[in-house]
Amino acid sequence: MADLVYPPIIGAALTAFRGLDLKIEIEGAENVPRSGGAVLVSNHISYLDFLFAGLGAYKSAKRKTRFMAKDEVFKHPVSGPLMRGMHHIPVDRSDGQPAYDAAVAALRAGEVVGVFPEATISRSFMLKKFKTGAARMAADADVPLLPVILWGTQRLWTKGRPKNLTRRHTPVSIRIGEPILLTPQDRPVMVTRRLREAMNALLERAQSEYPDQPAGPEDRWWLPEQLGGTAPTPQQAEDEDNRAAEEKAARKD
Repeated sequence: MADLVYPPIIGAALTAFRGLDLKIEIEGAENVPRSGGAVLVSNHISYLDFLFAGLGAYKSAKRKTRFMAKDEVFKHPVSGPLMRGMHHIPVDRSDGQPAYDAAVAALRAGEVVGVFPEATISRSFMLKKFKTGAARMAADADVPLLPVILWGTQRLWTKGRPKNLTRRHTPVSIRIGEPILLTPQDRPVMVTRRLREAMNALLERAQSEYPDQPAGPEDRWWLPEQLGGTAPTPQQAEDEDNRAAEEKAARKD
């Protein structure tokens, strides 16, 4: 697969990260497969997560991740050509089978495919419910699942907050867990539960080891309630997502 677009995009991102002096820490680099297919599974707390989740695999093993993303991104006049040039995979949420088939084909061809099993950004910054697609793809392609946790990216640009793409010196933690190998007897629901448990343990550790603290009471928005922050609880976040979905559907009608 020719990659004419991906390398300069990676170079531009790395240059921007250096310019902002982001304090990026990658742990678990040795867990990224050096070759062969793998489903990279990341939590989702920021609009920039695909950059950082992909960076973890690239910096660790020079692997380029093909992310599954909603097809609206591919229809945009600016992001569309870039997404197609990097061979990411468009997902039509009204009919996901073509995207699923394309992802499995890429995995069988030895690619790393990136998936956000929560589907949308978590407003609570805790893990939402996982869809089983990642486990099913890994089983169909006979490849491992690679759990990845990001923390700190929500401070740059997340749902419901103004973006701050010029924020400097922000710590960003990337935790890569041990690959999860599947057997033919594994059920997707059970594998997804194991995956979520592994990622939750990584998330808790990333949060507890994060080097920054809020600058004051008004800066506690990026911390979950259980850590003394003012982010919505998981239930409040779910209610907010449901309201947003209803409003979007009403606008379409």
